[in-house]
Formats: sequence, C-alpha cells, structure tokens
Amino acid sequence: MFWIVGAEGLVHALDKISDTGVVRALANQLRHKEWEGFAFYDLIFPLFVFIVGVSIVFSLGQLVEEEGTLAAYKRILRRSILLFALGLWYYGGASNEWPNIRVMGVLNRIALCYLFAGFVFCHFKTKGIIGVSAGLLLGYWGLMSFVPVPGIGAGSFAPGANLANYIDKLYLPGKRYDGDWDPEGLLSTLPAVATCLLGVLAGFLLKNDAVAPRQKVAFLIGGGIVGVLLGFLWGLQFPVIKKIWTSSYVLVAGGYSCVLLGLFYQVIEVWKFQKWAVPFVWIGMNPITIYVLDNVVNFERLAARFAGGNVKNFFDTAVTKGFGDLVIQIVGLGMGFLIVRFLYQKKIFLRL
Repeated sequence: MFWIVGAEGLVHALDKISDTGVVRALANQLRHKEWEGFAFYDLIFPLFVFIVGVSIVFSLGQLVEEEGTLAAYKRILRRSILLFALGLWYYGGASNEWPNIRVMGVLNRIALCYLFAGFVFCHFKTKGIIGVSAGLLLGYWGLMSFVPVPGIGAGSFAPGANLANYIDKLYLPGKRYDGDWDPEGLLSTLPAVATCLLGVLAGFLLKNDAVAPRQKVAFLIGGGIVGVLLGFLWGLQFPVIKKIWTSSYVLVAGGYSCVLLGLFYQVIEVWKFQKWAVPFVWIGMNPITIYVLDNVVNFERLAARFAGGNVKNFFDTAVTKGFGDLVIQIVGLGMGFLIVRFLYQKKIFLRL
C-alpha cells in the first residue's frame, strides 16, 4: 500500500530530476513488465495475497479452536462476499452501466483467494496444503501447456493467444481490463490461490512456538531463495508472467515474499527495531481503506490542489525542472499517512 498510494510516484518524480543510475534503476523496477519477466512492482499484488494467507493462520486458527469450523465458514463467506462486492463497486459498479463493470479485479481476486484458501485451511494441515498448492500449480501448468486453443494450438503463452485469455474471452462477463481478457481472469485465479496457500504455510511456521525465532528466519529466507530459483528455472519452459499468473511466477513471487517476511521478522521481532515501522503499522491496519480512498479521492490530484499551478512552477524555476512534481508527490503521500494515522489513533479500522 505504501508504494501504491504515493511512494511509486515519489520515485518517478525523482527520476525526472536525477541523472543517477540508481534512481533510474529503481524507477524501472516500479513499472510492471509488459508481459514476460519480473520487476519489483510485479511483486506487490502477490505479496499482498501472500500476507492474506499468513493472516488466515492467526485469525481463522483461533476462531476454529474457540468456536469450530462452522464459525470459520461463516466468517470466510461473509468477508469474501463483502470484499468481492467492494471490488465491484471499486471498478464502477455504481457509476457505470452493465457491461462496463469489471467483474474480476484486484479486490475480487483477493476475495476469491481468501475464500478458497480459507476453506483449504479449515480442512488440511501442512502436508495437505502443500499437496493442494502443488496440485494447483501443476494442474494450471498442464492446462496451459497441453490444452489446445482453437486456431492457435497448445503450449502458447503469448498475449491473447493462450488458454487463460481464451477462457476469459468466452466466459468472463462484464468489462475486461485488456480488451478480450483480464489479468485477473478466471483460469489464472487457480494459481493465485496457491500464492495465498504459500502464505498459509509461512503462517504455520511463524505460529509454531517449537521453532526458535532465528530458525524461522532461516527457514523463510532459505525457502524463499529456493522458491525464486525454482521459479526462474521453471520459467525456462513456463515463462514468468504476471498477467496470466503462471506457476513459475507464483514460485518467484512467493519466494521473494518469504525472503522479505524473513528479513522484516528478523529486524522487528528478533532485533526489536520497531519504532521506524510505526507509520507502516498505520497503513497495515487499514490497507483496504487507504486503497479505496486513493481511488475515490486520488491523493496525487488532491495534492495538486495545494502544490500545483504556480507553486509547482515556482519550485521548477527556483530549484530545478521537475522538482514541483516531487513536491506534489510528497504532499500526496503525506496526506495518505495523515489519514491512516488519524484512523489508527481513533481506532477506526475497516473490518470486512
């Protein structure tokens, strides 16, 4: 959420006024790959889905222990339906007419991943979840590799010429983000569920009191590195592609997610360096709220009301060209932080 609501724009603004290769390299990492490949920005969405899986272990685990599986079912269904409905609204459900409403978007995919991963969590332990995850990844690979697309054949992973895109064209109703197909489409939701289940497995490790904290860090970082390597190796046959959420992409993104989780766990829980992370706690307690607010209000456009026009021109002239854009981005990001800080202090949290 930090990158989505303003930090991304901050880096791109710096790139306009900086000639350093470091800033340019970071800015390039904050752009999605057009199709095949992997950049940091391609990690943000699967990392969120991964963390949803981690949270399932702590939230649903306690509920199952105290109230049973039926109570967990009710919570899973309620949250999934509400989040899916919020996704429909986010993508124009109240402002656009059918069929100009996007049915499958980011929030909708998160809802479906939570739904299916939550049900799997209620019925399987570690080995079973590993089996389900492997089945989803191998099954998706088999479908994409061996089921022929009319007029194209089998084994094509090109844009608009693969099985996932073909199924979207035939069966996905409403507005599709990329014309005939959607990057959060129907078939590619299967491996996305596996991403969430990888988070569940990480959550099991974090919750296991029999494992020492330093061992948890070692398992997360070591397992993450293995996942990244296996993902890129698999990618030689089944390319790493976010827009169809390939199985190799799941392993690469899941591996990096494990590494980051391990590093942050080391810093925050083992070394107890925590004060620096307080602003991110504000965001983390209201991630969906800030995501939706940025869509409704748009912090960058609102910031331009205060730091655009003559103010922007002054900084562009007095400092350097492009500095006014940087000021707008700083103001917008600051607004986002002020809102989540206010909500945190008032104990206002969006609960689905």
